[in-house]
Amino acid sequence: MRRQHLVETWLVLGVSLGASAIWSALSLIRKLTAEVSLSRQTTAMNSSVTPDRPWLDLAYQLVGIALALVPVLLALHLLSRDDGRARFAIGWDWTRPAQDLVRGLGLAALVGIPGLGLYAAARALDLNTTIAAANLTDVWWAVPVLVLAAAQNAILEEVVMIGYLFTRWSQAGWSTSGIIVSSALIRGSYHLYQGFGGFVGNAVMGLLFGWLYTRTKRVGPLVVAHTVLDVVAFVGYALLKDHLSWL
Repeated sequence: MRRQHLVETWLVLGVSLGASAIWSALSLIRKLTAEVSLSRQTTAMNSSVTPDRPWLDLAYQLVGIALALVPVLLALHLLSRDDGRARFAIGWDWTRPAQDLVRGLGLAALVGIPGLGLYAAARALDLNTTIAAANLTDVWWAVPVLVLAAAQNAILEEVVMIGYLFTRWSQAGWSTSGIIVSSALIRGSYHLYQGFGGFVGNAVMGLLFGWLYTRTKRVGPLVVAHTVLDVVAFVGYALLKDHLSWL
């Protein structure tokens, strides 16, 4: 059973965030071997696919968000085969919305403020690219799509990287500290496309989120916190990029 659990986790990662980690590492190698220094390169996120056809572009964005959530459904399905109340066991059950919201907002503030400092320092030390967090065209649906993208990132990462992996690796006999560190390193690795600052910042966030999950057994607050962080980054960038030269 231990081997089965481990094989299952690597397969789930292989069709989701593990694959992203591999592509992210290749992206970093490409950027490091370019003639331009890392800090002078820009990483564009949430970009338009067909900017000249806004409604088709909207379809692309929404389909991309929906398909990215399929690994979440897969992870919950696999967990539910052991326990029909799996989503309750990992705290993805909406039974404590107020508590999850308050804790998530506090956690977002705790992570977000130092995160900005780390990003600025990494850029200054030529260890990170410049992040262009939102690059949709000027359309009415840009902000709602960015909010949905933020929520999708949060649900995918926290349900799979925390709720699912912590459950399966625990069943496989891994130590709590080993699970926390392994999950955090994978989290950092699929952000390598941003640079070394992205890796370190997200790995540290993974350590904190993992430790909190072992204390509370709830991914709800983690999803709230992650969503808030990404909404601020995506929507904030979209609204302020033409007004603040340092973005």
